[in-house]
Amino acid sequence: MPKRILKGVVVGASANKTIAVLVERNVIHTIYHKPVRRSKKYATHDEHNKCKVGDIVEIIESAPISKTKKWIVAA
Repeated sequence: MPKRILKGVVVGASANKTIAVLVERNVIHTIYHKPVRRSKKYATHDEHNKCKVGDIVEIIESAPISKTKKWIVAA
């Protein structure tokens, strides 16, 4: 099964080598059948601490790195 790739905005840097990435997506509402924007934050591993708040990054699914980190910043 291929690894998922998501694109989002860095919204926080909580700890060393860890960033929070906000990913937004559009879905159709089940009752009203209108597009609705949904968002989710992912704890992401940033090996070289190169990402800053506001950067647009791609993240790739990986094996669990810690309890909450299961994503890595794409090179």
